[in-house]
Amino acid sequence: MATINIEATKSQARALLDSRIKSVEELVQARQRVTDLKEQLAAAERDDKRAYVKATRDGWSPEELKKLGLEPAAAGRRRKAQAKPSESPDASDTNGAQEN
Repeated sequence: MATINIEATKSQARALLDSRIKSVEELVQARQRVTDLKEQLAAAERDDKRAYVKATRDGWSPEELKKLGLEPAAAGRRRKAQAKPSESPDASDTNGAQEN
């Protein structure tokens, strides 16, 4: 019967685990980068909204800003996306009430 070298086996097992741990580390780093970029995007969108409001308070009309290619950007789109989910439950409640 062949002898098993426990140290060599442990070393091989560690090498396998190290490669698995490395892939998880890379995943965590990628996820953290996504989180950081989302936070930066949210901050940039807030800044954009404030600057747009300031421009309108300084006398620029929405129509003038639109002609300059400066429509109210992400803030307006985000509100519409949030409004849709709140409408869905109402619609299903209405349909459910009609079926009963």
